Amino acid sequence: MRKVSVKIIEDKVKSLSIKVNTHLRPDVLSALKKALRLETKTLARKALNAIIKNAEIAQEKSIAICQDTGLPVVFLELGAEVYIGQNITEIIINSVAQAYRQGCLRASLQRDPILRQYKPEYKPAIVHTDIVNGGKIKISLLPKGFGSENKAQVKMFNPTSSWDEISDFIVQSVALAGASACPPYIIGIGIGGTQDFACLLAKKALLLPIDKKSNAKIAAMETNLLQRINKLKIGAMGLGGKITCLGIKILTHPTHIAGLPAAVNISCHALRSGSVVI
Repeated sequence: MRKVSVKIIEDKVKSLSIKVNTHLRPDVLSALKKALRLETKTLARKALNAIIKNAEIAQEKSIAICQDTGLPVVFLELGAEVYIGQNITEIIINSVAQAYRQGCLRASLQRDPILRQYKPEYKPAIVHTDIVNGGKIKISLLPKGFGSENKAQVKMFNPTSSWDEISDFIVQSVALAGASACPPYIIGIGIGGTQDFACLLAKKALLLPIDKKSNAKIAAMETNLLQRINKLKIGAMGLGGKITCLGIKILTHPTHIAGLPAAVNISCHALRSGSVVI
């Protein structure tokens, strides 16, 4: 059994919370710069230039990349041999909230989702926990802005449905989002499991680096989708052009013989996420 101090967890989570909100992921920044090289439409190029410059200024000055600092979503992998002595979910939620407050990141959480009678708050973050083998803790943070989260889609297909039907649904979901979720997009796809688990897979797929290839079968699907979505010509910030999507990642899971859930989670160009291992 390995004992991990609460202070170490708090410090790591606070540091991660600030970093992911002020430092755009290197793979995303690289993809934006590649998009600028490929784009030929003047207005779309101006938008891409502004997006890249904004990310560079945010990193240089350690300020938020976007005013929507999102609903913090945490994926926790907790080693079975780790002993903490306190509720790690509460530690993470409180540490994220403290970091947001100290880092001048916007409070965006509404305590009552129906009546909405309270001022926006800093917590609670959403924490998904998996118990894994070993004596380490991995904490991944995805601050999910709601301009893009509002465009998420899920559909329960018949088990006999083809990949063509699923891919049509994915492309139509992006077309329906249009420019509303601040393109160019990064898109997470979840296929399999239950309805709710497919949605979780789609969000988790956004943690994957878009510059790393999936296995051959999945990579072919991702490439096909990327080509089809870019043919929509929504373009950077909806200004038209070649690049509507920077990357697509697909995660799958075994499912029931009677169903085939598929979920789409869209991220804006400011895909913020990061991980820390303790």
